[in-house]
Amino acid sequence: MPTQTEVLADLNRAYIDSVQGADVARFETLLAPDFRCSNPDGSLVDRAAFLRQIARGPGIEGLRAEDVEIRLMGDVAIVHAATAYRDGAGIQRRGRYTDVWRRDGARWLAVSAHVTRGA
Repeated sequence: MPTQTEVLADLNRAYIDSVQGADVARFETLLAPDFRCSNPDGSLVDRAAFLRQIARGPGIEGLRAEDVEIRLMGDVAIVHAATAYRDGAGIQRRGRYTDVWRRDGARWLAVSAHVTRGA
């Protein structure tokens, strides 16, 4: 049986893959109803607006998470990570994200995300 950290690592990979693949259906299973995301442009969006963003596609390629740190605090987990990706012009870029997950019974749901994109 996987540890909670292993479960969250798998969910984190699914989250990143779903961003890159514009997989709204998968996100429907990952996000809590009260999910919020702070976008790189400074906007704060709710679950419905986030899913609309995902459906439009990421506008980046080769997204991968690096230096992933998962912190468990009972029924809450925080995932910190760096990202590497290519922007629309094909230029290699880096960013960071912090996701907060809440255990809801037997499953974990993302309740918050904060994303930065940099040089």
